[in-house]
Amino acid sequence: MTRWYIEKKHEHFYNEAKRVGYRARSAFKLKQIQKKFNIFSPNDIIIDLGAAPGGWSQVAKEFSGESGRIIAIDILPIKPLDDVILIQADLTEKKTLEDIAKHMNDKQADVILSDMSPDITGNYSVDQARSIWLCNNAFKIVKKLLKPGGHFICKIFEGEDTQHFINTVKKDFGMVKKFSPKASRKSSSEIYLIAKSLKR
Repeated sequence: MTRWYIEKKHEHFYNEAKRVGYRARSAFKLKQIQKKFNIFSPNDIIIDLGAAPGGWSQVAKEFSGESGRIIAIDILPIKPLDDVILIQADLTEKKTLEDIAKHMNDKQADVILSDMSPDITGNYSVDQARSIWLCNNAFKIVKKLLKPGGHFICKIFEGEDTQHFINTVKKDFGMVKKFSPKASRKSSSEIYLIAKSLKR
């Protein structure tokens, strides 16, 4: 596949996102995940970690419907989104977990999403290690706020620590698979971990 073709494909998702009103082309990654794995249901409570600029929250709201509750968290500001609760906070701080829980009306989440990426340094070992660190922080939130039978989607950079993290997640979920959406750049080392059915 030529570089020209790959760039055109990337451009296609970018342009399509602008056309339909998604804030990022990554929205199509989540739509492709939903099509293959059927993650969302109407009325879901969904936590979106590392949500800026809000593309995944837009898609999550579409699939969860009017009665769905989306709680989007990022250390960066997110412009207001209709029917989405926005929290600007550091996910690694204990208070953030408390802030999320306040918006859940004593319920647990049906789905937790993490599209978090580290600030890219260009040193792959460093970037991959930071990606794993973010994934582990997301998983801590999963263990506290996801309901039994709930689902977890997590972006991770492939590398020497990836399989260890996958094995950790497998202990707690009925199904865990790796997936690369077509909307991802072919040159990217990112994959998505699809974890379904949290065990009781």
